[in-house]
Amino acid sequence: ALKRGAIDFLVKPFENSELVGLIRQVESRRGIRLLSEPIEGFSGMIGGSQPMRRVYSAIERVAKTDATVLVLGESGTGKQLAARAVHSLSARSNGPFHEIQCANLPEHLLESELFGHEKGSFTGAEGQKKGRVELAADGTLFLDEIGEIPLSLQSKLLAFIQERKFHRVGGTKEISVDVRIVAATNKDLLKESRENRFRSDLYYRLESFTIWLPPLRDRREDIPLLTAYFLKTKGQPVNGISTDALEALKAYDWPGNVRELENVVMQAIIESGNEPISIDSLPARFDSSANSDNEPIRTPLSMQDLNLEDNERLLIHTALKRAQGNKTEAARLLGITRRRLYSRMAFLKIEDA
Repeated sequence: ALKRGAIDFLVKPFENSELVGLIRQVESRRGIRLLSEPIEGFSGMIGGSQPMRRVYSAIERVAKTDATVLVLGESGTGKQLAARAVHSLSARSNGPFHEIQCANLPEHLLESELFGHEKGSFTGAEGQKKGRVELAADGTLFLDEIGEIPLSLQSKLLAFIQERKFHRVGGTKEISVDVRIVAATNKDLLKESRENRFRSDLYYRLESFTIWLPPLRDRREDIPLLTAYFLKTKGQPVNGISTDALEALKAYDWPGNVRELENVVMQAIIESGNEPISIDSLPARFDSSANSDNEPIRTPLSMQDLNLEDNERLLIHTALKRAQGNKTEAARLLGITRRRLYSRMAFLKIEDA
């Protein structure tokens, strides 16, 4: 078995402690980290870092009240999950949770989506329709990207938050509803109000209680937990992740935050097949060698020689020659991953140098 590639063996009967010890040795020897630790989280949110613990504490405190909540954070930090956590831990948890994306609709449709409309109130209004405000009665209404609401509609929203009363578009009947408001934005609403793009009175109504979600770069210790969670939820036959790959994920700044991490893990699962995720399974931006101080090769091109495949073939041949056939070094010179180099060589029918 050892001649065929086995790393080690145990003689039966053996103690469980022997097996655990051997697995730890194998992990260390092969540079593979098996993500089998319990996944720490809170009401659908993943992470055990100190910044996230502060978020969980804030959610627990405000969920016990009926206060309006404003969730702040960069795109992809999980603002919808925070809103759902507030709802699920509140006395309204048995009621409905309705969400509206304030940035996705033109003004007249957004007003109808919020407050509903009466038959014939505008072209295409063929019947009466209840809005999300009404549908969320006795529950929670989540207004995502609230910073995108037009100024003209902000006054109507403010009036509703103050009175919990509204009129459907084209209607005259005043309707009262008991609903909790949770809003979210990645904008600085105070700055927006100072620059007259957001009503200051609406801002102060919304900020009864504020929850700020940290960007992923400020809670890097949660990246292994989040990676394990995404591997598990994708249900793919991936056994683990290499130490190098995990360190690359932890070193990256994540402008797209948790949403970007989820997408990267999905790509890595596809790239790795049944093998543990390696650095070569990750997108090229995670290859530190591509960002080294050594300048990648540059080959001047003439205006008459702009065929893309021919020039790509020339660059790969040049890199392989300079690297003396070492594909890892050639990939570094080209600023791509080794897996990408293999893929392009196969596509362009380039034989090994």
